[in-house]
Amino acid sequence: MNTAKRISMCPDGPEFSRVSQGYWRMAEWGMTPQQRLSFLKQHLELGVTTVDHAHVYGNPPCEVLFGEALKLEPSVRQQIEIISKCGIIPPNGDVSIAHYNSSKRNVLESVDLSLSRLGVDHLDVLLLHRPDWLMHADDIADAFEQLKTSGKVQHFGVSNFTPSQFSLLQSRLSSSLVTNQVEINPLNMGVLEDGTLDQLQEKRVAPMAWSCLAGGRLFNEDSEQVRRLRLVLEELVAETSATSIDQIVYSWIASLPSRPILISGSGKIDRLMHAVDAMNISLTHEQWYRVWVASKGHGVA
Repeated sequence: MNTAKRISMCPDGPEFSRVSQGYWRMAEWGMTPQQRLSFLKQHLELGVTTVDHAHVYGNPPCEVLFGEALKLEPSVRQQIEIISKCGIIPPNGDVSIAHYNSSKRNVLESVDLSLSRLGVDHLDVLLLHRPDWLMHADDIADAFEQLKTSGKVQHFGVSNFTPSQFSLLQSRLSSSLVTNQVEINPLNMGVLEDGTLDQLQEKRVAPMAWSCLAGGRLFNEDSEQVRRLRLVLEELVAETSATSIDQIVYSWIASLPSRPILISGSGKIDRLMHAVDAMNISLTHEQWYRVWVASKGHGVA
């Protein structure tokens, strides 16, 4: 059985498993607390130790469901790295529209909420979930410093930030942001072109890749672009040791020199095993660019 390798997220940052488990759909899995714990322990056996949460995921909140599983065997906490995110405010009785809020007060309150739900005393990493146009970098730096000093959060990062937003926040911090969690898949290659991955490679910071399979579009959509992609992905399955097109996609993302961490959101352990096994599949430059060309619909200039 293959197990996920570990990599350092940045020169002075934590180590994550190269494949991580996303829990944003946990409320849809219909599992009992014991079944959730069993699933967690199964992916730990695969070396997948990094888990991804956010305080807005799920109804009921996925952090609560995860915390119920951890409570059954608290020692499991020592085997995992917990990431959570803050900054998105959903509509509720007092809020009429969803919006972003990265104020110091909201960041601090969100962390306390996540810790309470998860039943843990600290987060390994806290990410700002989305860029906030009203973001005051100095306020966030103050919040981060308070959380670090109190022991509630060990490391910090961002999600869906542009290179300039990343640089702005980093300029106010004494320690490195440890990741930028961004969408990467053959149907959305924006971060390959807008400087996001270049910046992270320059700083030796590993991105985290969400929606690696484009939310299922690679399997279900009938557009011309997706038909071209599926044809090439199926060809590459035949040319490599892959057993499915999802493994080719995982390998294609993992080939990027910024060393993305792959996030799997499935509650099925065999899907996670596919992602872990894909880390042993190597694509040639020519094979990688065949996927790029199929997505673009044209060759390189």
